[in-house]
Amino acid sequence: MVAPRWIIALTLLFTARVLTAESKLAFERLALHQYEDGPLLPASHDFLPGETVWFSCRIAGFESQQAGDNRTVKISWQVGIVDPAGVAVEAPRTGRLDESLRTQDKNWVPKFVVSFLLPSFVPGGNYHIPVTVKDELAGSEISGSLEFHVRAESIEPSETFVIRNLRFLRNETDAEALRQPVVYRPGSTLWAKFEMVGYKFEANHKFSVDYGLAVLNADGKELFAQPEAAAESKESFYPQLIVPGALSLHLDPNVPSATYTLVVTVRDKIGGQTTEQRETFRVE
Repeated sequence: MVAPRWIIALTLLFTARVLTAESKLAFERLALHQYEDGPLLPASHDFLPGETVWFSCRIAGFESQQAGDNRTVKISWQVGIVDPAGVAVEAPRTGRLDESLRTQDKNWVPKFVVSFLLPSFVPGGNYHIPVTVKDELAGSEISGSLEFHVRAESIEPSETFVIRNLRFLRNETDAEALRQPVVYRPGSTLWAKFEMVGYKFEANHKFSVDYGLAVLNADGKELFAQPEAAAESKESFYPQLIVPGALSLHLDPNVPSATYTLVVTVRDKIGGQTTEQRETFRVE
């Protein structure tokens, strides 16, 4: 007589729970460091874009097998890193601990260390490091995750290609934008920065953008133009969702005092999208 399906399902569920309860495999410690073998970082620590994250894992409750005078240990592991949206920042890493232990190694603890480089363009938020460890001798497996925070600006995605945060600066390295009305002196250098979002990708998250500028007088007449001031094209495992742009324009010492318009034009070469933004400034 064949058992009803619900009885089979209950039996399988019970068996899985028993195996889980009897398994001794456990994480002794999941930790983060600023450098290899560095001190443990507190949960409040903030990483920055461009930094290297060092992750370490110590394992307890593993099985060993006698092999002559020694004991063998066979453990495999996989570790990844994902951003706040669950997107993988790097490809998962895998490894094995295949050790032969002597009698005096009774205090030996299996551990491994992995480093991840945060791209310079990652958004801020809570990241996770998922880890899975398998004891191949015991046939048991455990999974866990360690959370950490990256301090950076968040990136709001865009369905279309747009310019964001176009601002004027007095100098290239200034952190604060000039307030309206923006005024430059004859003979000085105008600096403008902005970000591009919403461009399309090809394979391997490749993007390709370029941008240019033009200056108009109060009547809308074009006084100066540089259609292709700069370009950037890159591919990466983790998609770069924002590209910064910067422009500079040296103002002639004899430029008349007046109000002018800066026109920034950006082009998404892969997506075939073009957009522009206009902002006024004065020369006095």
